[in-house]
Amino acid sequence: MDTINKNTEVIIPIEKEIIGSLKFPKENMLKNENEQKELQHRLDRAMHLGNNKIKVKIFFQDIEGKKVVETSIWGVTESNVILKGTTIIPIRAIHEIKFF
Repeated sequence: MDTINKNTEVIIPIEKEIIGSLKFPKENMLKNENEQKELQHRLDRAMHLGNNKIKVKIFFQDIEGKKVVETSIWGVTESNVILKGTTIIPIRAIHEIKFF
């Protein structure tokens, strides 16, 4: 997969199968409360779309840098996004959800 250059920032596309091996930062990527609420709204919408097997792009951060994965969201808890199987991404690590 090719890297994405978003505003001179390198974002590495990855396959969801390697997410389980990533290490995530402890701090929340979105500091603004309004951004966090908007993300929660988008996660809920993405989960409903995922129930119909519609994929979204999740832009997130691990300890090495920004990544993006194209996948369906199967569930959302208070602190995690659940992908297929037992794969999770901590909500605190997510920058953005894009629908397409």
